[in-house]
Amino acid sequence: MSNIPGHPGDASRAAPMPATSALPSHLLWTIALAAGASVANSYYNQPLLGELSREFALSAGTVTWLPVLTQAGNALGVLFLAPLGDRLERKSLILRTLAALVLSLVLAAASSGFVQLALASLAVGLCATVAQQLVPLAIHLAPSHRKGQVLGVVTGGILIGILAARVVSGWMTELWGWRSVFGFSAALMLVLGFRLAWTLPVVPPSSDLGYGRLLLSMWHLVRKHASLRQAVAVQFLLFASMIGFWATFALWLERPPLQLGAVSAGLFALVGVCGALAAPAAGRFADRRGHDAVVRAGAVGTATAFAVLYLGGSSIPALVLGIFLLDVAVQSAQVANQTMVYALDAGARSRLNTVFMGTMLLGGAFGAAACGWAFTAHGWAGVCAFGMLSTTIAWGLSLRLTNDDK
Repeated sequence: MSNIPGHPGDASRAAPMPATSALPSHLLWTIALAAGASVANSYYNQPLLGELSREFALSAGTVTWLPVLTQAGNALGVLFLAPLGDRLERKSLILRTLAALVLSLVLAAASSGFVQLALASLAVGLCATVAQQLVPLAIHLAPSHRKGQVLGVVTGGILIGILAARVVSGWMTELWGWRSVFGFSAALMLVLGFRLAWTLPVVPPSSDLGYGRLLLSMWHLVRKHASLRQAVAVQFLLFASMIGFWATFALWLERPPLQLGAVSAGLFALVGVCGALAAPAAGRFADRRGHDAVVRAGAVGTATAFAVLYLGGSSIPALVLGIFLLDVAVQSAQVANQTMVYALDAGARSRLNTVFMGTMLLGGAFGAAACGWAFTAHGWAGVCAFGMLSTTIAWGLSLRLTNDDK
């Protein structure tokens, strides 16, 4: 057996499927839709925080633990489930994770108290990482000259899922209550599961490492690639700032002078659709010119967004502009960073995705917790100060030159 980079003894078990014919457009769009709908489950609870705070009589600091636990579940799922895409047949792994996600959503809808909902939120976050099993599959099936573009399409689908989650969540809560949100999503994921069972190809695993060695091999990848370390550090900070913003935004809108509800919090998320439109363009640019310029521009754009959000926090037009800049900048940097990361080792894409996305999602959990505290202690100024600080550090890290021993 031949060695695959990433760990001594990591050997290929089967030749990869021919990429040039393995990803027709209908399959790409099915994967993008399923990835977006899956990751949306990690964001449904953000516009609901005001409603949940009233129903369960919770303080702002306590209720923000729901998005913290959801993001922590994301990080655990990416760390412990997503690497199995290199070890197990991917279609079967995806369908089993989807089944667990449906069950977790049903439990969330049926929660009778905050503790039950918190545990269900952790489980939903854990299983929603099926999206991070779909992304490496799409990259594996894509031809080499289109990998950045394909990644941009799937990432665009994910971003639309995040935005739609906030809109649908706020709207359905106003009409039918917050439990309807999780019930609706459970039904949607069940339908998509059947669609994926019908359309996904069977993809043989690329590694025969045992589970423990598979996890250990990720540390070898981190040690080997300096550019991987840089990418995860930058994206950790950028994603922390964005999730910290969204985890507290609904609470800010409910306060004077704006005094807006869950529907309004969801509608603001529609502004970020431009980020979804920018993702494929960022991927194409990264394919042609390299990722560095896109990442640096993303860091600068995110810092600019928080300056606008702070200065115009009581102005709806300023909030719209700030959210526009925030989503475009963070998503463009993510696509550029991921395009570079996936190119490091074709035989370890699920593990590379785990390192990148797991670290990024830990950043989301950190950002939600930090901004929950900052909002409680210092209000909107504290949230924006955290965003400015984290993105400034990210920009500084993006300026460092890295040399990989590839």
